[in-house]
Amino acid sequence: MTQTPTRVDLWFDPVCPWTWLTAEWLREVARQRPLDIRWRVMSLSMLNEGRDLPPQYVDLMQRAWRPVRLITAVEQTQGQEYVGPLFFELAERYHRQGRSDDDAIFAESLSAVGLPAELIEAADSTEWDADLRASHEAAMELVGDDVGSPVIRLPDVPGGRAYFGPVVNPIPRGEDALRLWSGIEALAGTTQLHELKRTRDGAPVFD
Repeated sequence: MTQTPTRVDLWFDPVCPWTWLTAEWLREVARQRPLDIRWRVMSLSMLNEGRDLPPQYVDLMQRAWRPVRLITAVEQTQGQEYVGPLFFELAERYHRQGRSDDDAIFAESLSAVGLPAELIEAADSTEWDADLRASHEAAMELVGDDVGSPVIRLPDVPGGRAYFGPVVNPIPRGEDALRLWSGIEALAGTTQLHELKRTRDGAPVFD
């Protein structure tokens, strides 16, 4: 009998390297378990509006508006099915390739998923900001604003509790990926748990 896929919502900001590692772990799980993954955009720029940030982080947050505006415009004009593929194309170039030439990254990523090049103009437009904010705030309503990217929710699991994370490094593969998935399923149904955290102890590993 065919197993019904488990619904997963993952909110992401493509400039966050830790989010890309989490997303790769989720794709690894999906190779071994039937998952219905909904890739949903959030914005670290929105999250940090009005906060006192280090100068280098201020610069990053200014740049970070562009990719999430691009993804939101693609979702609204081309369809939700492009969100995940575009995210992975952007993240591959930002993180594994270590690039920061945004316009070239946008152009290459749009081309890779079969979308028209003129969509790049949306990266510098506020036209879709209301939709971006709605997607972002949907995540914040689930977990509060004392978090970051990503946010994960398993709405089909009884309880359906959403959490920030999981933050992984390096990407769990094979049985390791499934063990973590089992833990996330358990956490999603545990409404009494509010926080579980440890300090990261190394730079992200993209292999």
